Amino acid sequence: MFNKDARQDRREERQQDRSFGKRNSGNTIYKMREKMISIGDDFFIENSEGDRIFKVNGKALRVRETLIFEDLHGNELCKLQERLVRLKDSMAIESPQGDKLAMVKKALIAPLRDRWVVKIGDGPDLEVWGNIWGHAYGIAAGRNKLAEVSNRWFRLRDTDGVEIEPGQNDVPMLTIAVAIDIMAHES
Repeated sequence: MFNKDARQDRREERQQDRSFGKRNSGNTIYKMREKMISIGDDFFIENSEGDRIFKVNGKALRVRETLIFEDLHGNELCKLQERLVRLKDSMAIESPQGDKLAMVKKALIAPLRDRWVVKIGDGPDLEVWGNIWGHAYGIAAGRNKLAEVSNRWFRLRDTDGVEIEPGQNDVPMLTIAVAIDIMAHES
């Protein structure tokens, strides 16, 4: 009886995984493409139709990495800031008023694979699983998949797709994806 239930659960998870990346899945899909040459690492996040939705404004000439998420009218939605003088890589996500919303951290010791955790201020911690280096990973709260990041949907270099489950706040999921990309692929 137990094996049958476990097999059914795995089958349902595989079916859900196959629905990611398909336009009729009901999920929101965004495209993040960094400009090859830009001052301060500015780039736009587009929806699945190619319309610009958010601007990520990188602040140039700062000691620590700072990115401001803005809507198309220039209103600040949140700030992503590298935390210095820490044992492990981390970036804080702050509200426009400076309140800490979340902390994205890389595990100190991860001998077999990259491990990441997102500490949410007043909510459950999120886990990041998958192939970070290959730009193919998911963001989950326990067993519930919240978002998936992949570059397999696009042929362009330095372009990632972020697919967010219905009912999720898009800005934090996009901010987490940008933070992980920055920390994992620092040059």
